[in-house]
Amino acid sequence: MGVFTYETEYTSVIPPAKLFKAFILDSDNLIPKVVPQAIKTSEIIEGNGGPGTIKKITFGEGSQFKYVKHKIDEVDHANFTYGYSVIEGDALSDVLEKISYKIKIVASSEGGSILKTISNYHCKGDHEIKEEQVKAGKEKAAGLFKAVEGYLVAHPDAYN
Repeated sequence: MGVFTYETEYTSVIPPAKLFKAFILDSDNLIPKVVPQAIKTSEIIEGNGGPGTIKKITFGEGSQFKYVKHKIDEVDHANFTYGYSVIEGDALSDVLEKISYKIKIVASSEGGSILKTISNYHCKGDHEIKEEQVKAGKEKAAGLFKAVEGYLVAHPDAYN
């Protein structure tokens, strides 16, 4: 099994604590509200929202995928870090065993945030993932991030 890893960074004008509350802790409610075509529903299947919790995310009409299940690996409120793994769903196809994500939000020198992500694609057998194969996913993630940021800029009293 090979692992393909890539890292991304997004900058934001939103401070880390507020961004963590909105984009990480309340994403199940906020993202369907802000970008309803992306995510239709998000429901907890098992657990209480902390590590070990399993969620089922059902994608909107325009998505190429129907659903994924992900397991929360880590939630660190003090350091604004969050980790989860996609463990089931049509996004994995027959090529991937799982996809693990680690997100960390740090303060930027301008008063906003830098959201850093590390993604690990765990391939089945000798399959390989090429950078261009994850490009669409990176673009969708950036779109979700910018939509949440736009919502927070437009609603400055939210998530204080």
